[in-house]
Amino acid sequence: MLDLKISCQRKTPAIITGLLIATTALSACGDNWRASFKSKRERITFDGFQYKAKAKQVSKDERDHFEVVVSRATQSLDGARQAGGYEAVKYCIKEYGTSKMDWVIGPETETIIPVDDKIRLEGYCRP
Repeated sequence: MLDLKISCQRKTPAIITGLLIATTALSACGDNWRASFKSKRERITFDGFQYKAKAKQVSKDERDHFEVVVSRATQSLDGARQAGGYEAVKYCIKEYGTSKMDWVIGPETETIIPVDDKIRLEGYCRP
């Protein structure tokens, strides 16, 4: 009976250490990982549809110059334009803390035509 008590006491610190490591590892996961578990009701829709949109800088030399590519644009061109504008605002706020921008090809541009089910917007953040 005494041996059982001693072996349990030796395993307890190892279990606690393992739990602390696992908790620390999970807390380091980014927001994108957590966002993947959002229900469809919590996701943002534009014109009734969800779009995959990605904003990035055009070159390393000019961080203020960005482009946004919106996928699934043929669902609704107006919705895709709105999703692209939203993604551009997020990019400029993240990089410069402001939503001011000048568009080269913006959501209001009349000649936007989807190519391979994607549209491309381009602009400059203005701090």
